[in-house]
Amino acid sequence: MTNKPKYDSLFKNRNVRRWYENLRARSTVTASVYLRYLGHYCEIKETNPDALVEDAKGRKFRNDFEDFVRDLENKGKAGSYISKYKKVLKSWLKYNDLSINLRVNIRGENETPTLNEERVPTREELAKILRSASTRGRVAIAIMAFSGLRPGSLGNYEGTDGIKLGDIKELRLTDRAEFEKVPSMIVVRRNINKARHQYFSFINQEGLTYIKEYVEERIKRGERITNESPLLQLDPRGVRKNSFLRTMLVTRDIREAIGNSSLKMRPYVLRSYFDTALDISESKGLISHPWRMFIMGHKGDIESRYSTNKRLPPEIIEEMREAYRRSEKYFSIETSNNEVNNLQLFVRKQVLLIAGYSQEDIDSMNIQEMTDDEITQKVKGRMVYSAKEALTRNGAGQILVRKGKVRDFLGKGFEFVADLNDGNVIMKMP
Repeated sequence: MTNKPKYDSLFKNRNVRRWYENLRARSTVTASVYLRYLGHYCEIKETNPDALVEDAKGRKFRNDFEDFVRDLENKGKAGSYISKYKKVLKSWLKYNDLSINLRVNIRGENETPTLNEERVPTREELAKILRSASTRGRVAIAIMAFSGLRPGSLGNYEGTDGIKLGDIKELRLTDRAEFEKVPSMIVVRRNINKARHQYFSFINQEGLTYIKEYVEERIKRGERITNESPLLQLDPRGVRKNSFLRTMLVTRDIREAIGNSSLKMRPYVLRSYFDTALDISESKGLISHPWRMFIMGHKGDIESRYSTNKRLPPEIIEEMREAYRRSEKYFSIETSNNEVNNLQLFVRKQVLLIAGYSQEDIDSMNIQEMTDDEITQKVKGRMVYSAKEALTRNGAGQILVRKGKVRDFLGKGFEFVADLNDGNVIMKMP
């Protein structure tokens, strides 16, 4: 079942329906958006599509549109928003064999102020978003942030298609979900790709963990899972109207997680997060530019070979998988945490060695489980003792000795001098 387009009353005009269906043959989203803009313009200007065609044969159409533009500019609307009306009206008129050059300047037509100020999340912010998401939401977030897929690939506008479990090529389903290779390949079929070509990306261990948890949760609920099952399933408590999750619901899950994290950004920035990570990886020589473009779903040399031959040589796919693996450190949350933990462990060992502890002492401390305060106390205790030992040596040959070692020193000819009542005594050297 598809969504009922807004302004569907315009379909009473058979020519409008033909125009809509012609646009829909290429993109349902574009057709729905264009119909909405056309309807909204007619509503504001108190006219109809046929009247626009007649007006465009004279000066009236341009005058009305120019007044419309200036009115929206005065209301503070962005130029990029206003220019959409220009594009839609030209499309409608062109369909009616009127190719007019609408010479109406729009301030800031090519500017996108909201997007210009937008930034990608940090890894810490992405981790927070993931923690705030539902089980299904975590899968959508991971696929976008770690594989670079568009929301429309996870579930299309009408909810009729999207990523299936079988599109994750190394996934094996029984009563559990297992993966033969990590990272695993995820195929984006032609009909769920905005650019209308088939390509593939990869998904890392972190993303596969979220998928495994989500799929096995569905199995426990009694759902019959197959390779044809949607990766993102509809809520079983709701009314099933579509086979797949619609794009709007995919992004809703992500928006809720972002909102719960007290952040303000569009769901689409998760794809930008992955793209930025690959940009850094390419600059470090870890992945080639053609491979990066292919994994992001852009057309290029690799896409041409893949589309023509239908299959890349296995060795090329494995090299691309390895390039993705090398790039993981720039986008994976788990990889980042491991690097921080290893660095922290190394620093703690070095500090304890400098303080005077032996490697044997350090190995017996289990420093990975110790708090920062405990490490600090260890260092302070060792350094205070060393300082006291050095300062108590004097010209009379006196030395500071722990009480437990007194007998050993007496046996070597040392003489007791005084008890400091802090666990140490002063001994005179023989």
